[in-house]
Amino acid sequence: MNTTPLRALRVLDLFCCQGGAGMGYHLAGLDVTGIDSAPQPRYPFRFIQTDAIQYVREHGAEFDFIHASPPCQRYSRAQKIQHRDHPDLIAPTRAALEATGRPWVIENVEEARSELRDPVTLCAAAFGMRTYRHRLFETGGGFTFTPPPHPAHQAPLTKMGRPRAAGHFAHYVGNFSGVQEARTDMNVPWMNRDGIRECIPPAYTRHIATALLASRLEVAA
Repeated sequence: MNTTPLRALRVLDLFCCQGGAGMGYHLAGLDVTGIDSAPQPRYPFRFIQTDAIQYVREHGAEFDFIHASPPCQRYSRAQKIQHRDHPDLIAPTRAALEATGRPWVIENVEEARSELRDPVTLCAAAFGMRTYRHRLFETGGGFTFTPPPHPAHQAPLTKMGRPRAAGHFAHYVGNFSGVQEARTDMNVPWMNRDGIRECIPPAYTRHIATALLASRLEVAA
């Protein structure tokens, strides 16, 4: 068996926003670089402001693993109700990721299911949080992972924007109440409301990173 220690794997965090996904990879011991077209002063790791798809086309192969969270506005119910048009970024992101030859994952909301290939669902309740926050993950480049068991949704969900009632789970979307509670619940103490309502809880990507590291150890054995 090869006992040589693995160096910290380099993760490229595309469309990184305030860094919920990046934090999960960091907590698993990975070296994270975030990319976003908008300034992200709250992002806690190395950050480059540029177009995410163009960057991965030019530099993606330099990293060990790539995470992408293309903006979800095209698929959200609110945007459809308001008849706002947003570009489809999932397909061009996938094409750019496939060209790198690296393992990767694309994350998005449940409403984007038809655009994703065999996605895995992660639920916040499976990680002990008092919210549900389903997110879908498509994997590629030879990487797959198994989600934890999905618990039944037994707690009622507080209506959007209202403080969480006793015995209820919170709904951290829109102009929600309880920013500090959300920070604690999802382990994102550095984020503001804008970041929280769109973020992936770090527990999700820490779970993914654990699977990635296990697969690398199997290869090294």
